[in-house]
Amino acid sequence: MELLLETVALFCLKLAYETEDSSPILRDDSMMSDYEQELFGLLVRRADVGAIKQKVDECLGLASDALGGVGKPLGRELNKLAVVFRSAQTVEQLGAPLIAIKNYLKDIL
Repeated sequence: MELLLETVALFCLKLAYETEDSSPILRDDSMMSDYEQELFGLLVRRADVGAIKQKVDECLGLASDALGGVGKPLGRELNKLAVVFRSAQTVEQLGAPLIAIKNYLKDIL
């Protein structure tokens, strides 16, 4: 789960901040410090669904803005996936929506 959370965050930040003329954003970049695997691991072990959702929502907001928001087709689809993610009540319920978000972001990167 921790790796999946970190991957979603990484893809969101890549979408929001990476440009063709810059070096790629990597997992060990400073901008990933609030979204690294160890932090997510701690939240998962604590079963802190609220904090996990908050962290992922921060990233999804950046990605949505980069896609033009819900007024644009790509942003609208990301929002639909985010709504399903936000409805999860347990750590276990986060898995399937996160996989869908990860796959969607991977496809549009």
